[in-house]
Amino acid sequence: MSGLSGEVRAAIDAIEAGPQGPEVGAFFDLDGTLVAGYTAATFYGDRLKGREVSPAEFLRTVVTAVDGELGGDPTRIAHVAFSAMRGESEEAFADLGERLFRAKIAGTIRRESRALVAAHQRAGHTVAVASAATSYQVRPVARDLGVEHLVCTQLVVEDGQFTGATDGPMLWGRHKASGVRRFAKAHGVDLAQSYAYGNGYEDVAFLSSVGHPTALNPHRDLRSAAARLGWPVLDLTDPVGGSLLASGRTVAALAGMNAGVTAGIAYGLARRDRSEGRNLAVRLATRIPMAVAGVSLDVLHEERLWTHRPAVFVANHQSSLDIPVLGRLLDRDFTIVAKKEARWDPRAIVGSVVIDPAWIDRSDSGSARATLDGVVDRIRGGTSLMIFPEGTRSPTPVLGPFRKGAFHLAAQSGVPIVPVVLRNTGELMGRSSLVLNPGVVDVCVLEPETDWSADDMSERIASLHAKFADTLARWPS
Repeated sequence: MSGLSGEVRAAIDAIEAGPQGPEVGAFFDLDGTLVAGYTAATFYGDRLKGREVSPAEFLRTVVTAVDGELGGDPTRIAHVAFSAMRGESEEAFADLGERLFRAKIAGTIRRESRALVAAHQRAGHTVAVASAATSYQVRPVARDLGVEHLVCTQLVVEDGQFTGATDGPMLWGRHKASGVRRFAKAHGVDLAQSYAYGNGYEDVAFLSSVGHPTALNPHRDLRSAAARLGWPVLDLTDPVGGSLLASGRTVAALAGMNAGVTAGIAYGLARRDRSEGRNLAVRLATRIPMAVAGVSLDVLHEERLWTHRPAVFVANHQSSLDIPVLGRLLDRDFTIVAKKEARWDPRAIVGSVVIDPAWIDRSDSGSARATLDGVVDRIRGGTSLMIFPEGTRSPTPVLGPFRKGAFHLAAQSGVPIVPVVLRNTGELMGRSSLVLNPGVVDVCVLEPETDWSADDMSERIASLHAKFADTLARWPS
């Protein structure tokens, strides 16, 4: 639970010491609770960007929003949006929800909210997301958190299209509380032993329906109500954004990277030793920018990085920061496999000068095989390989499936796999961010695994994937 506040750790300790089993429920609000901000705003912003909002609808939305702020029905604005969806394809809207989750919403999930959900799951509780939002907003977040149950607003669909109506009331205020009670009755959940987390004053009825309510990052009115009712309050940290200071330090870090590469190459030319020049360039181009940006590493079992060389080093992938972190760890005599499209990415050009990546053209299988054959020769010649078996950056800390390419290369080269588990890189530099924030990256190097072959490869990959997932879930001390 590294990086969690004392209050969150205490809450998790209480969950672990409390009643266990599926008869205990744990209900989490979505907007402002599990995620920072409001998912509806993300959906509406995408429609505005795509010019899908008519002037009349925009005017109705503004008038309804102002009316809600002045004491009118705050759910009316949602019904304006639902009415505007009449005739839209449900399948297309669900696809939009998945796209917006990957691009924007995933990065707003609070790390400490994720830890609270995981604590309830370990306790065997029946965990659900209870929200006034629709399933198209809730489901991607719930799936990423491993939450099966949704208690949320349902939209009417006929012949694959929205009618503009809701199936029952919008689950806001007392209706959310009623929805939770119905769910509890249907699933044998004892609400007196159960937990609920919400952030708005409209959640008072919802929170009052359980024995263990918590106001989580509450608005002012809910904070006051929690004080009157004796409810605990948790103030969680929002995902790190890109401050002006962090942006300036990132620019300085990039300058430091360029300076490190230049110095290393110049050293190699002066010594007439291209290999040593590249190794020095890697060392300087990873250490200098991290120091400038305020990024440090906390590495468990660092000695395992050196017991087997050459090797295929595999790591989970969340951020552009992963490559410089691994470069600093591996230090010398390594390369990477990367997709051809990334060759001219400004973030990759400098690195490609010093580590000479193997660029894979995924559209040409013959060319790709020839490139990988060359990688095998380089590994056998003493060059280690850094590779991300997920194949692409994950939008959240949740581990994606592993592809087999790295493991086939290890088998063909006759070298071990060295697993490197990274934590926090996605928090310091988001999936699509160009800004690097200061902080500590946690690293755990697992036991190297030798003697790879095609005979039992699938089983061994599944076992290694489980080790990664277990390490991320229960970080070793």
